[in-house]
Amino acid sequence: MKIESPGFFDIQVNGFGGIDFNAADLTVDRVHEAIERMRATGVTRCLPTLITSSFDRFARCARVLARANIEAIAGLHMEGPYLSSEDGPRGAHPREHVTAATVDDFNRRLDAAEGRIVLLTLAPEVAGAVTLIELAVMAGVRVAIGHTAATPQQLADAIAAGATLATHLGNGCAQMLPRHPNVIWELLAADAVFASFIADGHHLPPATVKAMVRAKTVTRSILVTDAIAAAGCAPGRYTIGGVDCELAVDGRVSLPGTPYLAGSALTLDRAIVNAVRFTGIAIDDVLPMASTIPAAYLGTTTSGTLTADWDPEQSTLRVRNIS
Repeated sequence: MKIESPGFFDIQVNGFGGIDFNAADLTVDRVHEAIERMRATGVTRCLPTLITSSFDRFARCARVLARANIEAIAGLHMEGPYLSSEDGPRGAHPREHVTAATVDDFNRRLDAAEGRIVLLTLAPEVAGAVTLIELAVMAGVRVAIGHTAATPQQLADAIAAGATLATHLGNGCAQMLPRHPNVIWELLAADAVFASFIADGHHLPPATVKAMVRAKTVTRSILVTDAIAAAGCAPGRYTIGGVDCELAVDGRVSLPGTPYLAGSALTLDRAIVNAVRFTGIAIDDVLPMASTIPAAYLGTTTSGTLTADWDPEQSTLRVRNIS
């Protein structure tokens, strides 16, 4: 069955095809190579994502990405360093670089990125978070909540200050949570908040994806990959920044020797297929979750139109052409 869709838009991608956007030796040529490999999966716009690191590493990677002069790069997603320092909520973000949210630090990073930061993920409980949310929103930056152990009141304060997205909801939180209240319920119930989901079958079980999308509705649900350099590659060892990760045969990416996930090897075309399978929602309704909905959330547009072969019985989506 032939389908048409606006080009896909991934608002959280840390690397692709063996190339790490957080690597100290990142070059413009490697950025171009990664973007071209993503395009083969239907992604025509994206937000390269820079995780928690030293300022020097962030600044170097941000400058390379900002100066790559690629139309497909719609801006940068800054995930951290203003995140929970606790094991579990922190995920793969290095503890030594997690820090309080200060206006001075954010402005330094914004300057280093030549003003290209369009999405900031932080934890509301971090000192200075609410003030920074207000400042970032005034500067035109969307703010997301993630990697957090915040209380309901801290979440409510962040939303009141202007946070409008839950980054990879259901992940970036403690493995064991109170039955209620907890961060997942609070963010699912927040009507002003969109949510992004990693539908790889490892970050969230199928039934969880189905229930969460039903709660948020399709119009406030965004599919992301959170891909690292392992995406599109064979099982083995990879890195995100200076952090070693392992891609297993089953597609799970984790910190070696731990239960902690470390991004994914997911591609956005596969995320669409999985979302159809997990939720039972028709592909025509799922496609916007990976294209026009994230674009509209950011206040921008998709790029190009793609045609693909969709086989619901085999659960395959093969991109044929992008114009």
